[in-house]
Amino acid sequence: MSYMTTSERQLSLVTEISAAKIRAEFAEILVKVARAYGFRHITLMHAPTPESVLLKALLIETSLPSAYFSQFDRARIMHLPMLSAGMAASALPRSWSLSDSPATSRFPEELGKLLRAFDIPTGVALPAYANDGERILFWLGGDRPQLGQTELNELTMVTLHLVDAYNRIKQSKLTEHPPLSAREREVVRWTAQGKTSIEIGQILSLSDHTVNAYMTSAIKKLDCVNRTQLVAKAIRLKLIT
Repeated sequence: MSYMTTSERQLSLVTEISAAKIRAEFAEILVKVARAYGFRHITLMHAPTPESVLLKALLIETSLPSAYFSQFDRARIMHLPMLSAGMAASALPRSWSLSDSPATSRFPEELGKLLRAFDIPTGVALPAYANDGERILFWLGGDRPQLGQTELNELTMVTLHLVDAYNRIKQSKLTEHPPLSAREREVVRWTAQGKTSIEIGQILSLSDHTVNAYMTSAIKKLDCVNRTQLVAKAIRLKLIT
């Protein structure tokens, strides 16, 4: 879209974003937004907190190869306080370039090496909030000059429309989840109270194998990746109290 004016580019993207009705269409428009601003990759993720351990567990949508996240997590980069705490606290868009000496000093050495290895020397992070208060983060990266203030402002406005689309698709997806069975709810409720599978089995007179089977079923039904996300989502959806 390099031939378009700024306003034309923004209008074109906003129109396509508004038309996205399902997750596949949303993922496709995310990539279009990244390419429209000269970036190679885009990731939508749950914003990390100081307690976050694995980047892969935070992903919602991404165009980055899985090898990036595997290497990121293997290097334990998320454990570095300056990274997770900074990303969790900032409410402002952040544009950065590894060629900028102040940015280089702020980046953990391991992360800088990883970004260079995947040819991502420039990027921008745009934090946002979903309707339910969930803090999310749009992360664009590639090999282009650092964003100027005009482009950053424009991209921030486009991101607001992406958040609306995410909220819309997320809400429609929530209504698609099959309900948890009474037994699955019991298992999730006890898990939320810190009980292990063995302890839950003793409480419910079930084997820990059966408890784990109920847990796996609930994780799949609510489209989660682990027990922690399952408990958080079940509480948010008021499936357990």
